Amino acid sequence: MMSPAFTPHWIRANGLDLACLEAGSGPLVLCLHGFPDTAWSFQPLLTALADAGFRAVAPFMRGYAPTSLPADGDYRTTTLARDALALIQACGEQRAFIVGHDWGAATAYVAATLQPQRVRGIVTAAVPHLRRFLLRPTPMQLYRSRYMGFFQLRGVSEQRVAADNFAWLRALIRRWSPDWDFGEPEFAPLAGNFSDPARVTAALSYYRALPATLASREGLTLLTRRLPVPARVIRGADDGCIGAGMFERQAHCFDAGYELITMKGAGHFMHCEKPELFAASVLEFLDRNA
Repeated sequence: MMSPAFTPHWIRANGLDLACLEAGSGPLVLCLHGFPDTAWSFQPLLTALADAGFRAVAPFMRGYAPTSLPADGDYRTTTLARDALALIQACGEQRAFIVGHDWGAATAYVAATLQPQRVRGIVTAAVPHLRRFLLRPTPMQLYRSRYMGFFQLRGVSEQRVAADNFAWLRALIRRWSPDWDFGEPEFAPLAGNFSDPARVTAALSYYRALPATLASREGLTLLTRRLPVPARVIRGADDGCIGAGMFERQAHCFDAGYELITMKGAGHFMHCEKPELFAASVLEFLDRNA
């Protein structure tokens, strides 16, 4: 969550005008942000990837400014995955790596499952395989994830997120990354996005669409199927959002190679807290699988 330094440009994909930050040339790497993040937080990673000979593209995800709001209000995880796959094609490529944090990680899992021939490998940050997370949550994780239930309360949760200069949102970030001393420069892109009520509703709609996604045959299958591409999963040792236990006993969910990396001294937003270390871990995986 850093102050803007790149200039967004727009790419039409899956019926949306996706605002994207881009750097470098070479093999394509999509960098997908989560909640309550924006693509601005990937600036250090984009620079590192470009310097290493990759073309790095970080879209502002569906509904996040300045990407267009979808007219159909579709925020299903399967639709997010189709956004990512369409973006690969719109970039003129047949295949790409995907790096995803939080909801971006969920998107990466589903995109790679939906069209594995288009995804060379994924690096996910802060989210275990969705089969592990959705079907086998620990009691503590159910408590940690109580905010997801709160987000189902339309209107009430929107007001809470925006109230008192985003006090609730700031507290959420501190709980998820307890040792990250973020300031106004880091928070400014979030404030800009969530100052628009329509953007607040869009972000919360990711969570509201999840029950219907799981209730559909396609959604349940894609969110829980074993992953058919190589994967590296990075977790912050001090993550207050998803506990360490949720990353255990998930190796059976990966069919093409899997490794778990624990980043010490970091929480949920490890790519912001330790950007150089995070970029090095991503590059190590990409270089091995390029």
